Amino acid sequence: MSATYTLDTATSRANPTPAPMKRLTVPAIRARKVDGVTAEPIVVLTAYTARQAQLLDPHCDMLLVGDSLGQVIYGLPSSVPVTLEMMEAHGAAVVRGSYHSVVIVDMPFGSYEGSPAQAFESASRLLKATGAAAVKLEGGAAMAETIAFLCQRGIPVCAHVGLTPQAVNVLGGYGPRGRDTAEASKILDDAHAVADAGCFAMVIEGVIEPVAARITAAVPCPTIGIGASPQCDGQVLVTDDLLGLFERTPRFVKRYADLAATIGEAAAAYAAEVRARSFPGAAQLYEPKK
Repeated sequence: MSATYTLDTATSRANPTPAPMKRLTVPAIRARKVDGVTAEPIVVLTAYTARQAQLLDPHCDMLLVGDSLGQVIYGLPSSVPVTLEMMEAHGAAVVRGSYHSVVIVDMPFGSYEGSPAQAFESASRLLKATGAAAVKLEGGAAMAETIAFLCQRGIPVCAHVGLTPQAVNVLGGYGPRGRDTAEASKILDDAHAVADAGCFAMVIEGVIEPVAARITAAVPCPTIGIGASPQCDGQVLVTDDLLGLFERTPRFVKRYADLAATIGEAAAAYAAEVRARSFPGAAQLYEPKK
């Protein structure tokens, strides 16, 4: 059963719903890069809920329903335990809450690596259940055949090279990649392989700046940096990191707010009023009809 449906704005907290406008498309994102240059950088943020999508959507070109929701939403130690069911539920919520951005859904670990056929089954399931426009999968040359298989069958793919969080157990951590010549060369080869396979964009994560800049100059599709280079054709961050919702944030994150402190202060004020019996007050009460 599809998880997509329209919010009833008469009863939903999502009311008022923004005035609909034409949603961006995958070809429009791909076309941003002309002759190796992207004049207008591509803005990408993660989103996991309908309300979050509503707030971010007017400012973004793409919304990524990242498997980072494993840590951000579910408190898991990594993205490895994330399931297709989780991605379906959150992907559908983000599509319902957006009207402008291209929505991309991460394919979780174990849902695509086995074979191109497995990847098609998982990706088609995600697109049907969520209404999203594309999927993202991790891996370089090893995934090129799978990317081509999906693209040839009508499923747009955003690739992901460099630091690939689903491979954390092999990598041994989340440190930056490409610091030695051999690894830098492999990442560059990976980028060429997935671009040749037909991905419409690629995320470059946790790669030293010169390597990310070289990839961006070398591949025809837009690159989306995260801990990479300002020369990338766009940037993505985990929204909860830029909002300051966690005490610890990675080096490559810039905090644009400190919502953790704001939420804590609001909760403390509420708790104090409840204990003092000053909330609810007259303004929050229903009086008998006169």
